Amino acid sequence: MSSKVAVVTGANKGIGFSIVKGLCQRFDGIVYLTSRDEARGHTAVAELNKLGLKPEYHQLDVTDRRSVAALADHLRQRHGGLDLLVNNAAVANSVDLYNSYEENEEIVRINYKSILLMQEFIFPLVRDGGRIVNISSDCGHLSNVKNKYWIERLSSKDLTIKDINEFVEWFLDSCKNETFKREDIADEGTVAAYRVAKVALSAATMLQQKELEERNISINSLHPGLVRTDMTGS
Repeated sequence: MSSKVAVVTGANKGIGFSIVKGLCQRFDGIVYLTSRDEARGHTAVAELNKLGLKPEYHQLDVTDRRSVAALADHLRQRHGGLDLLVNNAAVANSVDLYNSYEENEEIVRINYKSILLMQEFIFPLVRDGGRIVNISSDCGHLSNVKNKYWIERLSSKDLTIKDINEFVEWFLDSCKNETFKREDIADEGTVAAYRVAKVALSAATMLQQKELEERNISINSLHPGLVRTDMTGS
């Protein structure tokens, strides 16, 4: 019988690193630590090796189609699939509460659009009965959206991925055209891109669960609470 396989994205530091550490200690199988930067990824693996833990490593830029496809090919060829996927890769707003369009686009691309790439390439490799965890945050609750139109549309029982994508593009277009209204997002629109991306992630997770339930694959959006990391600061 082949070993079970777990993959954690964005795992060279912070929550992802801790998840890999915990899995290496408790998961009965092979654990992959992945990161966009190979040098930092190998450094993280070396740190775990010093503790007697032996994660595997694979480079992964969750926003790069070729990189995600390369990981999928590796998992398929070497293991035939995987059993646990933790989508942890994320980035928050910089010290500025209101960012440029380019910064906001990057935040949305990493925190939300990357999940769609993972869904396309990696989800089909998750074995029946497997588990997928999308790491979200308190910003992923629909209460972070104050625009009535989008509250109604995102809470509809007939919600589709098209609706979610249009919500994201509505926000990005408003940033590009400088028509963004701070009152449309909680707390006067502070860290708006992060909130929009995490709300989109939470909504997409619900749709993903419906698609995967016939294969007995459990997928959840997890809010780990405030954790002191490089991303959250001290």
